[in-house]
Amino acid sequence: MIKNIILDFGDVLINLDKPATAKAMVQHGFTEVTPNLESLFQDYEKGLITSTGFLDEVSVHFPNASRDYLAQAWNSILLDFPEHRLQFIEQLAEENQYKMLLLSNTNDLHMERVRELMGMERFNRFKNAFDVFYLSYEMGMRKPDTEIFDFVLQQNQLIAEETFFVDDVKENTDSAASLGIKVWNLQVGQEDVTQLKSKL
Repeated sequence: MIKNIILDFGDVLINLDKPATAKAMVQHGFTEVTPNLESLFQDYEKGLITSTGFLDEVSVHFPNASRDYLAQAWNSILLDFPEHRLQFIEQLAEENQYKMLLLSNTNDLHMERVRELMGMERFNRFKNAFDVFYLSYEMGMRKPDTEIFDFVLQQNQLIAEETFFVDDVKENTDSAASLGIKVWNLQVGQEDVTQLKSKL
């Protein structure tokens, strides 16, 4: 019996345009995510470097781009948070049948932009729908590393088999499933988180 629901944020609740940042950087010579950049992005998601340090480092790779442009390009991935999804998680919270947790790979710049896009009233509605609100950069860990799922289970005394995790990235759901967590690898554009109850 499922007692706990863990939801991802990007492309599960908020819509993303994943290629947007790369597209915005093409004019500054971007061709691919190099191992150096990949490592930088992951460190930033783990909160191992500050936003200032992150932008400093990215500037080294793209010296002709202004700091403002880099920040805007980085945030261009973020789209809208549809009201029907917000109402859905609020309703789930109200029913009080499940412990509700958010678990998102994200970073300081993105969350700052999310608060701007949503406005504080809507953002607080979103945050208040969850019992626990986990952001990778505040935790020093990121998905798909199993340590992050272990941490969430232990910290909240959750039983893996009673826990249901929704994420659009298969690598993340595979990692959670390896610990016995029930998972739904949501197919973006074909499925919606509001179908959750039919998957439990």
